[in-house]
Amino acid sequence: MRRFVLLAVIIAVCATEGAPQTSTNRPDPATLRRSSLIWTQAEREFGFAHWESIYSGRTVPRGAQVRELPTGAPLAALRPGTSGAEALERFIVDEKVAGLIVLHNGVIRLERYGLGYSRSGRWISQSVAKSVTSTLVGVAMKDGFIASLDDPVTKYIPGLRDSAYDGVTIRQVLTMTSGVKWNEDYTDPASDVARFYVDPVEPGMNATVSYMRKLPREAPPGTKWVYKTGETHLLGVLVTSATKQTLAEYLSTNIWAPYGMEQSAFWSTDRSHHELAGCCLQVGLRDYARYGQFVLDGGRINGRSIVPDGWFEAATRRQADTTSADRGYGYQWWTMNGGAFAAIGIYGQLLYIDPARRLVVAINSAWPVATGRERSAARTQFLNLITAAVDTEGKR
Repeated sequence: MRRFVLLAVIIAVCATEGAPQTSTNRPDPATLRRSSLIWTQAEREFGFAHWESIYSGRTVPRGAQVRELPTGAPLAALRPGTSGAEALERFIVDEKVAGLIVLHNGVIRLERYGLGYSRSGRWISQSVAKSVTSTLVGVAMKDGFIASLDDPVTKYIPGLRDSAYDGVTIRQVLTMTSGVKWNEDYTDPASDVARFYVDPVEPGMNATVSYMRKLPREAPPGTKWVYKTGETHLLGVLVTSATKQTLAEYLSTNIWAPYGMEQSAFWSTDRSHHELAGCCLQVGLRDYARYGQFVLDGGRINGRSIVPDGWFEAATRRQADTTSADRGYGYQWWTMNGGAFAAIGIYGQLLYIDPARRLVVAINSAWPVATGRERSAARTQFLNLITAAVDTEGKR
């Protein structure tokens, strides 16, 4: 049994910076099947772009038709020779950006690649996948597989009965307010987010359920918010249990193929061969942007909404307070003051949506650390640069 820890989920890397990738120093995927705590920067940049060659998983097939993304004029404030262009270049280099795309009114206004990545490649989503899983819960409701968000999770996942999840609703798992205790500290090898991937799985049981059913309760359901990747994995189990389809199949059938994604995606699986719903969905940059546009447009495909009425309004509204005064939590989406919302993954992954400006920004990165205030602040400054550029054009 492989006992390595998944790269994207538990790291706060202390590794040194690696050399740029070349044909002679590209890592061998086989050598990356070890603890990610010792991955170098070069290995990280390679691994994020070649996830499917390292880990097992399922393909999310695209359809026959591709939804075009028209290209518009570059944002004037970022044209060569401007201070905005200089700030953009610093951001790409300093934050180790592999891919960056900006859609405004559904039109590409900025698209850049780095770190050897290109439009034909795919990049690992990290926790951006959580927001995709959330949407699949909505699709399953629209399809009639899930009756209500106020149903107990044990109705759909019987293996959680007689655990701390008794009395916890789907809504409380979506908003991470279950009251079940969890430690998401990426620097602690004894944390739940680390042990989840290496603790023995009970024979015949789903790997996620096997771990999560053993956790204790620390607060009454609905009273305390704690970020828990394990609970998004549970949402994936819930969708699979309700629909009798794999997440890859359900995503392909309902969104990836009919919406017209450009590339097939790849979703990593756990030791019980179930997709890791809280992370590990590998997608092309333009398809991240397409998914953002799909959400911005209310989840409509060919004129029909594939989620219940008002789903995204509720999913992207502050449903729970977090540890940050300027950031709330919806249904697996981070909500911002002012109406914008985002899917955020460690190592610099982002899908940012601003409905008021009709703006979608997708960023793929390979930060040298999993999280960090300075890097988050740099990203916020970049987003401010983009919104200011859009606002300036709107005043003309």
